[in-house]
Amino acid sequence: MRTKQRQAMLDMCLIALFTALMAVCAQIAVPLPGGVPFTLQTWAIALAGVVLGPKNGTIATLVYIALGAMGAPVFANWSGGFAIIVGRTGGFIMSFPLIALLAGFGARMGKREIVKVIWLIVGLTLGTALNLFVGMVYFDFVMQVGWQAAFGFSVAPFLVSSVLRIVFVAVLGKSICYALDKTGLRL
Repeated sequence: MRTKQRQAMLDMCLIALFTALMAVCAQIAVPLPGGVPFTLQTWAIALAGVVLGPKNGTIATLVYIALGAMGAPVFANWSGGFAIIVGRTGGFIMSFPLIALLAGFGARMGKREIVKVIWLIVGLTLGTALNLFVGMVYFDFVMQVGWQAAFGFSVAPFLVSSVLRIVFVAVLGKSICYALDKTGLRL
């Protein structure tokens, strides 16, 4: 099989794998006051960006959102449907592609290893910050609770886990990328 065909097939398989990982990680959910649950899907989305790169990580995230929008129970607590996307957590879901895109760009920047790590952390941080900001703004738009309450319900509970996610995804993502490069599964 030619290299381009092989790479296209590997890309499709990895996109499908990470889409499934996002759906599984969304089911690891802890309900919180205000209705925005803590889930591991954002961890899988950031990891998809790091491992698959900005294009394929974003594609995997868009496939995940499309599946959920069509009613597949891939969102937190086995939920799905367009109503979830326009509900109180919709801002988070709509900004998921930004996490993958920015994490992917961050993972691909720099030549020297220390510069690569810095760019990776910057990409993960920007993606996380945008996700939290868009989620908060949309939460306030839907719930009409005011900025302080929106921050308290949709950002504050996730600040510590967001920092942990950035560190964890940076370490795990670099390890997975190294393994894929070593085995030839990533060209």
